[in-house]
Amino acid sequence: MKKLLIALSLFISTVALSQKKDPIVMEVGPQKITKSEFLEIYLKNNDHPLFDKASMDKYVDIFSTFKMKVIEAENEGYDTLPRIKRELAGYRRTLAHPYLIDKTLQEDLVKQAYERLQKEVRASHILVKVPPQATPEDTLRAYKRILALRKRILNGEDFEKVARSTGGSDDPSVAYNGGDLGYFTAFQMVSPFEDAAYNTPVGQVSKVIRTRYGYHILKVTDVRPSRGTIKTAHIMIAVPKNATPKQIEEAKEKADEIYQRALKGEDFAELAKKYSDDSQSAQNGGELPAFGAGTTTRMIPEFEEAAFSLKNNGDIHAPIQTDYGFHIIKRLDWKPLASFDEMKKELENKVSRDERSKVTQDSFIAKLKKSYHFKSYTKKNLQFFYDNIDSSYFKNNIAFHITKDLPLFKMDKHKFMQSQFAKYIEDNSRYIRNGSFKDIVNAQYKRWEKKTILDYETAKLPEKYLDYKLLMNEYHDGVLLFDIMSDKVWNKASQDSVGMEKFYEANKAKYTWQKRINAYV
Repeated sequence: MKKLLIALSLFISTVALSQKKDPIVMEVGPQKITKSEFLEIYLKNNDHPLFDKASMDKYVDIFSTFKMKVIEAENEGYDTLPRIKRELAGYRRTLAHPYLIDKTLQEDLVKQAYERLQKEVRASHILVKVPPQATPEDTLRAYKRILALRKRILNGEDFEKVARSTGGSDDPSVAYNGGDLGYFTAFQMVSPFEDAAYNTPVGQVSKVIRTRYGYHILKVTDVRPSRGTIKTAHIMIAVPKNATPKQIEEAKEKADEIYQRALKGEDFAELAKKYSDDSQSAQNGGELPAFGAGTTTRMIPEFEEAAFSLKNNGDIHAPIQTDYGFHIIKRLDWKPLASFDEMKKELENKVSRDERSKVTQDSFIAKLKKSYHFKSYTKKNLQFFYDNIDSSYFKNNIAFHITKDLPLFKMDKHKFMQSQFAKYIEDNSRYIRNGSFKDIVNAQYKRWEKKTILDYETAKLPEKYLDYKLLMNEYHDGVLLFDIMSDKVWNKASQDSVGMEKFYEANKAKYTWQKRINAYV
């Protein structure tokens, strides 16, 4: 144990040092293996490592053989194959992401999300749709419209009345809910909308919010403590949208009959499979995804209220009516909101996947610009693109002819040129299609600048973070090893019928049965 602790301390101290202080412990062909790389792989592949000479010598043989196979794969050009390059590029993007965000801000957003999960907000909203690639003229028109609607409400008009009025909300659901979205919590709405909901006092109307759907205003009508997470099963008896009173009554009678059978002890799952009109859940005995705090799943308000009113697992609610028909609901499980420590990893993953990740990345880029002494030349040198972009852009065959290549920005003593941006526009003209030519150039430049800065930082990650370098090396070596072994050993043997027959004839005597008896015991 003492030897293990010494080795681990040596490894940790080695990681903290620069690569120049990381000693070379092995050379395999042209590759020089550092102490930290060798120890990292040794510890990862040995659950109970022994640091005696015999064990280490044995692993050195295994490791050097492994490295020689990887070198052979490189010599044969496996690392230049487009398929391999794409696969490794995918790994590189995935592994780099945690290093390309503002980690302090990420931690704050994770804590904020947990605080929000402890409350549920009820709000109504009005939406004025704006496509993501709308022209500036259309965007301004929509903005003026949402401002006018907000002014009407602030002047005393009823929120629901304004939402339902001609020229009011563009959300189709306003026809039956008047804009009322019911209760929701963190991660159940797009991030900017969620921010506004949690930052607007009860009874107040928010400022105008922009999301990927358009412009919104919302009114918070209530805030309550989280009710936890519930898992249910249901049996649904569907009612057509234009059902007659007779059809509704027949559906209700059928639902009541099934409910009574469930109360008398008949298997709920079997009843769901036999009678439920929700075909997707019926095949699973009526089981639905969990909903409530910490989930992204939402149910219609009537269903949620009935489900959370059930006090014990196994309790069954009498049929309730919704726009879809009648539902018999059974409570399968309920959990209160877990502790922060229990949810931390899950929350980190959710924050990194939703729009909050843009905030952390933008903050990180701003810090990079400051540390790398970023300097922009766009005020003067972007004019070339305003003057030379034309309608061929929309046909995906734009081409710029640059005679004097000028910088667009400088960072870390490196200049990033007009020719690089021109290549980006030529390769990505399909992404931004609306607006004036100047608007298109500005939008494309913003995307290119961000991508270029992140690509530059990604290329520097192996110098900055030894753990990233070692993990990327592991993926690289693993992919090459798998491919060369598949081609040279595993697949080759299975396709060599002559070789297999020859091997069989030479070795079949080794696999014959010895003396046997046939008996009943």
